[in-house]
This record gives sequence, C-alpha cells and structure tokens, in this order.
Amino acid sequence: MSSIAPRVESLASSGIQSIPKEYIRPKEELESIGNVFEEEKKGGPQVPTIDLKDIESEDIKVRERCLQELKKTAMGWGVMHLVNHGISDQLMDRVRITGQKFFELPIEEKEKYANDQASGKIQGYGNKLANSSSGQLEWIDYFFHLVFPEDKKDMSIWPKTPSEYTEVTSEYARQLRGLASKILSALSLCLGLEEGRLEKEVGGLEELLLQMKINYYPKCPQPELALGVEAHTNVSALTFILHNMVPGLQLFYEGKWITAKCVPNSIIMHIGDTIKILNNGKFKSILHRGLVNKEKVRISWAVFFEPPRRRSFPSHCPRQCPLWSLHCSHLAPFLSLSSTSYLRRPRM
Repeated sequence: MSSIAPRVESLASSGIQSIPKEYIRPKEELESIGNVFEEEKKGGPQVPTIDLKDIESEDIKVRERCLQELKKTAMGWGVMHLVNHGISDQLMDRVRITGQKFFELPIEEKEKYANDQASGKIQGYGNKLANSSSGQLEWIDYFFHLVFPEDKKDMSIWPKTPSEYTEVTSEYARQLRGLASKILSALSLCLGLEEGRLEKEVGGLEELLLQMKINYYPKCPQPELALGVEAHTNVSALTFILHNMVPGLQLFYEGKWITAKCVPNSIIMHIGDTIKILNNGKFKSILHRGLVNKEKVRISWAVFFEPPRRRSFPSHCPRQCPLWSLHCSHLAPFLSLSSTSYLRRPRM
C-alpha cells in the first residue's frame, strides 16, 4: 500500500469545491491565515531590501555603509530582498519560463521523474510522502534536484522537456554560486572575520552543495484553510528564492506573520540555521511559511546552499564550534546540528 499523497495539481484540477481534511490546518493555526493579496497590501514592518551594487565599491565609506545595512538586516530579520545582485533579468526570466513549462506538462509526463522517498530517492518530482509533523499535508507539488557542483549532479533525473531546462538551470546555479561567495564574504566581514571564513566553514567551493526545489502551489478552493508550506526555518547556510511575482511568503517577525511584498528584479535571501549556529545567533534564521490562494498559481525556485552532509556544527561548548571566538562572552544556546538532519525538514 502506497503512502504517497495524490498530486495536489490533480486535486486542484478535479473541480473540488472543498479540500480534503488532511490539508486543513489546526484550529489555532487557522486564526492567522488570511487572504494573501490583502495581506500583501498591509502596512507595518516590511522585509528589507539590500542593494548590492556597493558591496564591492572601491570607496571604503560606501562599502562600509552597505555592509552595515546587510549586518543590521541579518541580525534583525535574517531575510532580505537582494537587488543589483548581478544576475540578469533575462536569465531569471528564462529560469521562470523553463520551470513553468515543466509543470505545464501532463502529470503522467512529470511522473517519469517521480522521486521515491520511501527508498531514499529524494530527488525528482513529488509531494509529501506522508503527513507532516503537524499531522496535515501541504498544498504543494515540487521538483527537487542537486544543481551544483557539476560532478555531483544526477542528470538522469533532470527534465528532458523543456529542452533548454538543463542549460538554463545550470547557468543560474553557476551564477548563484558566485553570488553566495560574495554574500558569505560580506557576512564574514560583518562578524569581524576574514572574508573567506564563513564560506570555508560551510564547505567552500569544493564541497558546498546547491539543491534546487521548484515549488508549485496550485490554485486552492479554500486557501483560508491550507498552507503551501508549514512554518519552519531553513537548516541550510543560505537560501535564495526566485518566484513568479505571486505573493505567498510569510515571515514570523516580532510575534506576527508578515507577508513579503513582490519586489521586481529581486532575489529573496534567507540566512539559515547553519550560519546562525556558527555565529552563536548573532544572525537570525527566521521562521517562515507559504500561503496559497484561489486566483493564481504560485511558483518559487528555492536554492539551498548546504554544507556536506557529513559535517556537523557542535555548539554546546564554545571551543568545539569552528568560530568559537564568537562564543566567548556567552555559552552557545544551540544544539549541535548534523547537516543530514536537513533531509527531515520542510523546504520552502
């Protein structure tokens, strides 16, 4: 007997007027789920936008100002919109188009790339194997695969259709890898470390893994009862998110759920638990979730920058932490983390 849930796309296209009970969130959670388009229009705190054009400026004062803005946002939010990040609008549009074309294929065609979580095959097309930790399913289908480094990619599960998928996705991954190096260098400087320190601690050029998850959130007949992705933090070092300009990302900030606005030409970046642990919580890894709606399909492209799975980050004793000097004033409050635990966590 299979424990695989039906593809959410199949449910959404079947004409149902009410969602199955497995997708209905607990009563206490329902109170905070609103109309995402109305939520996006609200005032109040907003996810900061960081302009990276000055991050490598030759003018020391200009560069320092940019670093201070990055540091403030990393400490206060742990998530930000990046603009002037160096990845062209054309390439981002091609990523969106190829991903959307894949999900427009008939379900039986996408099933050729299905994963098999029960046997440990996590890459490919799929959805939840079984109920999540909260007991409910999420309103999402996805395609998940490792996209960098080149020698670790399993090309057998990469979509053959559309034909340009491999070229576009590989180039996007390569450029994101360069952007991550720039960000990790800047974050190291924000912590008073040498530029290459954080990147070295999370795996460096040789070992840092890039995993892409294309999240497909079909229209939902009862969006006020469901979530696309339940509340979680990312265990990765960094996560970069591109989307199709349909709102849905919410951040738990100062005791309230805040809906991220859609910022043109931006890439959303999350600081993950790995970085938080390495610097003893100076930078934030924010709790977040995904809303759905009944009017528009939402698609997001999340790329997780993960340390190699054998690496762990003990932090219960300062001298056991790779960056133990950052722990000198206080004992680290965080549990040690093995990156293999990432496989058991939700991905946004």
